[in-house]
Amino acid sequence: MAVAIVTGSAGLIGSETVRFFSEKGFDIVGIDNNLRKTFFGEDADTSWNRKRLENAYKNYTHYDADIRDHEAIAKIHGRYGKDVKAVIHCAAQPSHDWAASDPYMDFTVNANGTLTMLENYRKHCPEAVFIFTSTNKVYGDTPNYLPLIEKETRFEIDPSHPYKDGIDETMSIDHTKHSLFGASKVAADVLVQEYGRYFGLHTGVFRGGCLTGPAHSGTRLHGFLSYLMRCCISGKKYFIYGYKGKQVRDNIHAHDLVNSLWHYFEKPRVGEVYNMGGGPYSNCSMIEAIALCEEISGKKLQYEYQDDNRIGDHIWWISGLKKFEQHYPTWKITYNVPTILKEIYETQKDVVEHE
Repeated sequence: MAVAIVTGSAGLIGSETVRFFSEKGFDIVGIDNNLRKTFFGEDADTSWNRKRLENAYKNYTHYDADIRDHEAIAKIHGRYGKDVKAVIHCAAQPSHDWAASDPYMDFTVNANGTLTMLENYRKHCPEAVFIFTSTNKVYGDTPNYLPLIEKETRFEIDPSHPYKDGIDETMSIDHTKHSLFGASKVAADVLVQEYGRYFGLHTGVFRGGCLTGPAHSGTRLHGFLSYLMRCCISGKKYFIYGYKGKQVRDNIHAHDLVNSLWHYFEKPRVGEVYNMGGGPYSNCSMIEAIALCEEISGKKLQYEYQDDNRIGDHIWWISGLKKFEQHYPTWKITYNVPTILKEIYETQKDVVEHE
């Protein structure tokens, strides 16, 4: 039986990957030690999702291992050997705000952990496909120097600019303020590319925008739409940081992202890089997202605006998807922001109201 190893398997993208690859007939090996709870507290605890996976998928085996622990990861790889056909590496410290509080842990999880996963992949199952979920933060604050136009509810790019349909992979990741999180993800991102190109392995890097969906354990420091809807339902105060709330994010549903990973798995390339997000099909500003949450929930959001933006934060980010769409023309976005928020609301409404 073909095996897929999924790190961060109880998280948003990891759990969707478990579901997707399981339904394709894979035995799933999940690696997740619930560090998200360590990073962000009780609200971010993913143990509920782990239990859901173990109950729903009999072909799912969970390992409470740390991706930085070479011995533990080597034992798991040694157990399955060349039966492993895919390694989907989703585990990370995902917040650029949190990274500044503990740069050492941030870097060791994101960079050293990725190296541990890559080296065990190379030694035990080099014929497999290695997929890494990177981030648009590898571009640092370079997008903020694009010609942006302030409109009533959002910033937008000059329509004559080459990036009018989204930022593509030609944007430099050099000479820019990344945040410490961005820097640790750059290290991991480049490592995954290098293992592909230097060793001739099928490694792919997916630089995500905002990744979202109902399985997200959203918190104040990570999980934009999920946490926003949670605050709207519960009455908890939400904080907007800078840019008049007009900062724009593209949002991709976990299903659409994992479907793109599947397309890559079926026809992999060597050391390839893709920007991946909602693109021009699924994006919103903070103000627009708040209005949608209020409309869907029927409640007013309690929020506080602070003038200071987060360090290295993007004013406008929309992922350019043309490269991936050219390589994999049968892949399509199926969710937009309103449908994503409606699904999140239906998942959260009863749970949050009774907390």
